[in-house]
Order: sequence, then C-alpha cells, then structure tokens
Amino acid sequence: MVIGLALATLVSACGFTPLYGDAGGSPALTRIAVTTQDNRLGYRLREQLEDALGWDRGAAPLYRLETVVQQNRRPLGRRIDDTATRYELTVRGAWTLTPVSGGAPLTGTEAVTTTYAAADQPYAAIAAQQDGEERAAAELARLIRVDLMRALSTAP
Repeated sequence: MVIGLALATLVSACGFTPLYGDAGGSPALTRIAVTTQDNRLGYRLREQLEDALGWDRGAAPLYRLETVVQQNRRPLGRRIDDTATRYELTVRGAWTLTPVSGGAPLTGTEAVTTTYAAADQPYAAIAAQQDGEERAAAELARLIRVDLMRALSTAP
C-alpha cells in the first residue's frame, strides 16, 4: 500500500499522463469540427486532426476548422534509365478556424515535406506514395494543432 502510494506520487511528479487521460492543452480543442477536401489526402488529414484534437463527437462543436491542402511531388535522384529513385512530397495546408457562435475567424498555414523511395513494382510504388502522404498528414495535423493551441490561448 505504501509502495503504491509512493510510486503514484513519483509518477505524477514526472508529468506522466494516462493513455486515456486528458492530453493537456485547451479543452476547446476537443470541440472543433474538422472539414477537409474530398480526396485521399484530405481524408487522411481529417482523421489525423480529429485524433490530434481529441474530437468529442458527443458534444456540440464550438469551432469549425476548414482546411485546404495542396501537394506537390518532385522526383529526386535519377537511375541510369532516367527514372526517379526517391520522391519529395511537399504538403501545404491553409486552415481557418471559425467560432460557431460567430466572431472573427482565425487563419494560418503550415507546410510539411517528406520523402519516400520509388519502387519498381507498381503495388510497392503505390504503397510508398500512400505512406508518404500518411506521414505528411500526421505531421501537418501536429503542426496545425500547435497553431490552434497558440491561437486559442491568446483568443479573448
């Protein structure tokens, strides 16, 4: 009993957060409804944003987050047959956070660059490209979450 109490005190002092506990930040983040483009990258970004924000589907949203995503894929390196060995994927996301109750919207932009290997087999090439998009969406969602936390902490 005493050991358990001492362990709980030590763990709480180090900043430990339970897996299903509050992730910190503004509680308003969980009440942001996300809207993205209707394509594969938009869908991935929406999933990542909803996870990053901890969206509470049971509560009415306080904000609406709209994103516009553009991607650019550039070949890197060349083989002897003039095909790319890697690709660089740059994803730019512009976001607008609008209060549901009215008020001035907050806006911002972020950009993420990832790379992935080019494969000779068609399935492997598609899988590599989709993995690059997934990693870019996850990083973009993380950056947008940080922007939202900063914007909401200074909002009146």
